[in-house]
Amino acid sequence: MSTVVPSGKNIQRNWYVIDAGEMVVGRVATEVARILMGKHKTTYTPYIDMGDHVIIVNADKVRLTGKKEDQKLYRYHSGYPGGLREVAAKRMRQTRPIKILEEAVSGMLPKNKLGKQMYRKLNVYAGPQHPHQAQTPQALSL
Repeated sequence: MSTVVPSGKNIQRNWYVIDAGEMVVGRVATEVARILMGKHKTTYTPYIDMGDHVIIVNADKVRLTGKKEDQKLYRYHSGYPGGLREVAAKRMRQTRPIKILEEAVSGMLPKNKLGKQMYRKLNVYAGPQHPHQAQTPQALSL
């Protein structure tokens, strides 16, 4: 009996839609990262992008537990001296609500070219509508 090693040529990719309304950020992000990596498939291979496409809707209604709404900070740097910027989670929810879920999912993916390729299959929308009806996504309940 020989072992079948999958190649990147004949990968079957599905589309899933997840309603994140009133769900906890971390719990949604772990499941989404698992699907983007392809760990839910029996043919999972760590060095090949085997994952599926994920659409997240209602990202503006996602929950943060504990005191994270007031205490959590999102940091980024402009590249210039003294260019560190900090944005509180409450302010992030008002200005860019989809960024909360995007940051959580990207933090759970590999930090290399493969991880960037997996991240490109994620689509996050603040409201209940999305423009991917042509791909016939399957509703996924978490």
